[in-house]
Amino acid sequence: MYDRVPLPVARYLRRHGARFAALGAAFALVLAFTAPASANTGAARASATRAALPAVAPIIPFGCAKAEPGQAHCLGRGRLAPTTSGSPTSSGLKPADLISAYKLSGTNGAGRTVAIVDALDDPNAASDLAAYRSAYGLPACTAASGCFQKVNGSGQASPLPAADYGWAEEESLDLDMVSAICPGCHILLVEAAGADTASLTAAEDTAAKAPGVVSVSNSWGAAEDSSTLAADPHFNHPGVAITASSGDSGYGVSWPAASPYVTAVGGTSLSTASNARGWTETAWSSAGSGCSTQEPKPAWQQDTGCAHRTVADVSAVADPNTGVAVYDTANSCGGGAFCDLLLSLGLATGADGWVQVGGTSASSPIIASVYALAGNSGTTNYGSYPYAHTASLFDVTSGSNGTCTPTYLCTAGPGYDGPTGLGTPNGTGGF
Repeated sequence: MYDRVPLPVARYLRRHGARFAALGAAFALVLAFTAPASANTGAARASATRAALPAVAPIIPFGCAKAEPGQAHCLGRGRLAPTTSGSPTSSGLKPADLISAYKLSGTNGAGRTVAIVDALDDPNAASDLAAYRSAYGLPACTAASGCFQKVNGSGQASPLPAADYGWAEEESLDLDMVSAICPGCHILLVEAAGADTASLTAAEDTAAKAPGVVSVSNSWGAAEDSSTLAADPHFNHPGVAITASSGDSGYGVSWPAASPYVTAVGGTSLSTASNARGWTETAWSSAGSGCSTQEPKPAWQQDTGCAHRTVADVSAVADPNTGVAVYDTANSCGGGAFCDLLLSLGLATGADGWVQVGGTSASSPIIASVYALAGNSGTTNYGSYPYAHTASLFDVTSGSNGTCTPTYLCTAGPGYDGPTGLGTPNGTGGF
């Protein structure tokens, strides 16, 4: 279609055609919503909406998924429905689904605290958390009761960092996954001043040293290089289980998942099945995995295809197509039907209610919360515990995230593999 267009223009159109299509869809909705009222207005607007929106909801990275050089990015992706203000039953795996899939019933982690480290502020964190927990009948977790606490990277209630809608979506996901897996746990949200390594690692120390914290989740990552070795000690907190997302870009390693001081968490696709478990899992095609170029191999890793640290150690659901339900209302467009459209087209940042999301941003807080349920973090040695308790894990044996040599680094199979590690929780015995 571009053969009669000057070459520079043709290249521009090829590169940005999807953006123009999205803008066209948005403009069509503007016309539909601003058309003069008539007896058929409702039907006309509904018809225009269906015509303008994509037939299949796109997978859209969170607004914090792209970062400047030297900064970390969050590792969440959303499968946004055409309107994101649905209901808690409309889309995504719910707490009862996750408890069933990972055989976690009968435990609640009462008295233990899971910490979450993210960058910048989620201004609606407390209210969105309350809405999620209320929707699923989970006990309230509020600042007034001492269950929920939000602090800056130094551990103070103020001043909080600047608000950021992309990171806010990440924080909602993290808070909701801790709530789903460990409803009796307290939650500490530590908001780093920025997405740079210095700010995030300072927040890491704050989180790990806070009273009552037994595990810390990190749903963010950055490219590993020689400088990350110097930052590793910030994750060396014996007696606290620290998890890190393995990444959402397929075969390849990110940091801090590569650090030998964390449990690196890969990702799966999770679906119901007519088997004894009631669920089936495969490796998620975008889960990060591979061989570190910098980090030494921990003594507890025995795979032979990588002389350095191998990612991941364990895994949990991460595929946005089989993703989890999350409630988040922090967005750049103000809410309402037209805002929902902009969000679903990727033309605004954040969310406007119930969304189905995934990424290894979901699997990291899930595993951190399982550690809290197990209550063994005081005696665990970094990510070593699951390696000595593989009988308490579901082995994931199919799926891949790319092509590599040796193949186990990117293709799931019996025993250890890169995308899913040793497998997913089968109760708390592996943690």
